[in-house]
Order: sequence, then C-alpha cells, then structure tokens
Amino acid sequence: MNKIRIIALLLLTCTNVFAQQTFQTQLDSVFTVMYNQKQFNGSVLVAEKGKILLAKGYGFRDTLSRYQTNKNTIYELASCSKQFTAAAIVLLHRQGLLQYDDPLDKYIPELKQWHDVTIYDLLRHTSGLPEYIGDMAKGWDHQKIATNKDLITFYADRKDTLSFKPGSIHRYNNTNYALLASIIERISGKTYADYLKENIFMPLKMKSTFVYNRRLNPKRIKNYATGYVWRRQSFDKITSENPNYADSVVYYLDGIVGSAKVNSTILDLYKWVNALKSNTFFSPSEFELMTEVTKTSKGKNIPYGFGFDLSGGNSNLSFGHTGSWDGYATFIYHTVNKDRTIITLQNFKMGAYPFRTINQILDNRKMEIEYPKKITLPAPQIAQFAGTYLSTDDGEEQLITYLDGHLVHNTNRIKWDMRFFPIAQNEFQGIRQGGADGVIRFTQLPNQEVKLEMLEYGKVIGTAFRKSNNKGLE
Repeated sequence: MNKIRIIALLLLTCTNVFAQQTFQTQLDSVFTVMYNQKQFNGSVLVAEKGKILLAKGYGFRDTLSRYQTNKNTIYELASCSKQFTAAAIVLLHRQGLLQYDDPLDKYIPELKQWHDVTIYDLLRHTSGLPEYIGDMAKGWDHQKIATNKDLITFYADRKDTLSFKPGSIHRYNNTNYALLASIIERISGKTYADYLKENIFMPLKMKSTFVYNRRLNPKRIKNYATGYVWRRQSFDKITSENPNYADSVVYYLDGIVGSAKVNSTILDLYKWVNALKSNTFFSPSEFELMTEVTKTSKGKNIPYGFGFDLSGGNSNLSFGHTGSWDGYATFIYHTVNKDRTIITLQNFKMGAYPFRTINQILDNRKMEIEYPKKITLPAPQIAQFAGTYLSTDDGEEQLITYLDGHLVHNTNRIKWDMRFFPIAQNEFQGIRQGGADGVIRFTQLPNQEVKLEMLEYGKVIGTAFRKSNNKGLE
C-alpha cells in the first residue's frame, strides 16, 4: 500500500470517528434535554451500519436507592414482548408442530366458539377476538392475579362472539398474543418462559433477557428498573397500584404472558435486531413472511407482521414495536435500507422517544423541533392561567391548576392529570405518553376574558373560555 492510499485511509478513518463523535454529542444533548424536562427516564441505544453511536442511561432505575440507569439496566418490554411470542410460533412451525392456518381450538379446545380464528389471525391481529384487558377489568376478581389458564377459562365460560369475521379487519388486540403464548406452552410442553429462554434467549446469548411477572413471582434482580407513574398532583414517582394512582389492572393481570412480560436491556435487544437483519436466526423466507405487508379479505393493507409494526412497504421496510404497561414505555425500531436501529427502554409511563429527531440528526437534515425546550417563567406568570374554563362545543369544564412550574390539565369528566411546561409566554407543551404532541395556548381578549385553545400537531382541537380564576399559588 503506497503512502497516498495510507493517508487517504487514515483521513477516512478520522472523518468517520469524528462523525460518530458528533452524532453521539448531538444525540446525548437531545436526551439530556428530554430528561431535564421530565420527558425521558431510561436507557437508549442508537446504531447505524453496525456501529453503536449511543448507548447510555438517563435518570434513575428506582426511587429508593437512586441508582442511575445504564446500558445494562433491565426493563419490562410491555408490548415489545410480542415479537418474541411470534418468533416462538415461527420456530414451532419450522419444527412442523403447527401450521399457520390451524384453527385456534385445535390447541385450545375450550375456546371452540372461536373455531374460525387461525394462528395466522392471532399473529396479524385479524381475529375479531375480545380484548381481555377491558373485559377482565369488569369480570375478574381484582384481588387475584390472573394467569393465561385463568384467561382461557374466563372466555370459555363467557362464550363471547367475535366482533368481526376473522381476516376481514385488522384490529390490534392483546388477547391474540396471550393465546399464542398458551399455544406455545401446550405444543412444547414447556412454560412460555422456559421455551423462550431455551430457544431464543440462550442461543442468541441474551443473558439479561427473561420472562418476569414481578407481582406473581417477585425476585431480587440486579440492575432492575421499577416502572413508575406520577402521583396525582405531584411529581413524585410511584408504582401504578399505589393508592395515590390506583391502577390495579397491573396487579391482577400480572400473571398473563405473551402480550407482555419479557424483560431485557438495550444491548440484548441490539443482539436480537442484529440476528433478525442478518438472517442468522431465521431464514430469509421465514423473516420475509414475518415482515410481509399483507391485506385483509377486504383488500386493506395490514401494517403488522408477526409481532412487528411495519412501515415503508415491502420494498422499503422498517419494523419494530412500541410498548406501554405498568409504568414502562418501550420502543424498538429498525430501518432496513439505512441499517439503523433505535431502542429506548424507559421505566416511566409518560416517556417519549424522539424518533424523528434522531433520524434528522443521522441524516444530516435540518433539525425541526420535535420536543420544544422548556423556558423559565416566574411562578406567578404561569399560575395566572389557572382556573376553570368552559368548552364552547360541549360545555365540558377544563380545569387548569398550577404545580411546581407546570400547569396541570383535568376536566370535570376525566382526571387526565396531564402536565404542561412553558415554551412561550402563553404556550405550554404537554408531557404525554409516547411523546404525542399537545399544546395549551392562552389568549388575553380585549374584554379581559381569557381564551384557552388545545392544539395537537399545530391544529386546534378544542376551545374554552375562563369562567373563574384560581386562588393563585398555594
């Protein structure tokens, strides 16, 4: 190799290293701002073309020890667990132990009323089955933790009919994947947890990945992140079933697996994505089937594969999933043509994932503000907007209160407990689950009346006028 080629190679290497460092700095800055604005608490991994650009934790994994999160912190994956349930089904199909067009009651005869539902329908969410989360909220003893066996008995006794003909409509449903987990157990003769461990996690050396029901079978796990929500009218973090939040669903449904309950780290999940994209775990034909954009019997696209949300179509594929359960907010996404992986795991229900911003940084595009920065305003200047506002369309009362430099939104019908921080003198950005955009804008009218406008992605979705002031700062 001559001197010119050596110099060129060194310059290219230095350029790549500098670019990676620049990306890391920019990405780190975004997540630092979000953490400081109470919009992110957890671990993040961003990688491109086989290079990890950022792998870091922000915030704390529990409120007692105050240990910080890091790249090895373990989180409940919530609905991101579904891809592993689907993967187990593909492995059983590979072994010839099931067919995708097999009827549900071939493996769960107790549910013979749903004979027309196939495994394929369960995987793609085209079954028409009822949603167990809503049904068991009304028909299950909230003092008892339900398991998959209980779920099957629950519906066998009820004999619910299907809400639509299988295959005709795509409708996301957690019951589908809970029943897939039971099928895995009945065919394999192993628990769902053991089957995934032996056939997926161990072969891929995902040593920090496992199925865990933290209330049904609590354990002490090193570097484990506890899922949190905000105490009502406070920024204190508590668990969902705490009386000051009172969401008992996470307790009595803790024993149901398949739709959730896989726990992992950002580094283990990166191993998983690498195995998927390189076809080292599934064959190309298997993975193509898992990520194929299919159609309903009515001809509409199904943007869901085997445990994956799909976008971009078959020729420009991106696959991944989001999750929210028990105080956790998760996001796993891979863009094939850019070989780009983004993973965020959070132990905070209201956590956001700046997907658009990350892509703008890595594509060297002009930055658009996805999550505006908080500005500093004196407390009285924020609190002046507190009060009761009457909606112009339906007469609903919008209740605005002040809390520690934020405004909190509720109504007389629903306790949203949604917090907003100032981004302008009269505008406040919402801290919403998944980072969904929401803004409250106040306008002082000539007659001294104050108008409130609720905006989503720049569009006004509601207007109200103040009928009474608050008492000011408490």
